[in-house]
Amino acid sequence: MLGKGLFITLEGVDGCGKTTQANLLVEALEAAGHEVVRVREPGGARLSEKIRLMLLDPGNDDMCDECELLLYEAARAQNVREVILPALERGATVVCDRFYDSTFAYQAYGRGISPDLVAMANRLGSCGLVPNVTLVFDLDPARAYGRAVKDGADRLEGEGTGFQQLVRAGYAQLAKDEPQRVRIVDACGQIATVHARTLDALRDVVEL
Repeated sequence: MLGKGLFITLEGVDGCGKTTQANLLVEALEAAGHEVVRVREPGGARLSEKIRLMLLDPGNDDMCDECELLLYEAARAQNVREVILPALERGATVVCDRFYDSTFAYQAYGRGISPDLVAMANRLGSCGLVPNVTLVFDLDPARAYGRAVKDGADRLEGEGTGFQQLVRAGYAQLAKDEPQRVRIVDACGQIATVHARTLDALRDVVEL
């Protein structure tokens, strides 16, 4: 279902630096001659961005876990159908800041929703799309949290470091379960150092 393109997703706890690394990766891929489409979750498509505002609004602290899960999946489905799949079908490389692995880590491990239920929801929300490779930027949440909330916390960031520790454990489980697709990148150190690790983790799937 990937068409001719390449689908790369970036994951990690809040404040791990993955968004900075996504920007640098896009620059490196474009410099190497690739057409790159950069998207984020929740968001990307117009409707998905509207759902993002609801999900991250600290004022929506009464949102139940099931509502949260379904809103993420709704935003994802629209993004996949409207933005990601057309890009892949024409042969572009898509770099996505979060995808369904975030839902596993945050909603199954963080919220405690049944992993089987989350997996079922992810299959629907992703429209069956599976990333070629997923990079998880691993950083101790105690270090990452300060970065994440320095300009104020959104609804998920406001859950604190204990929640983020659960999320980190979820990502570790994913890497154990799917070692070919899910790759851990040490996010400690200078931005340039982490960028070099990012490129090294992708050299077997894309020319850089």
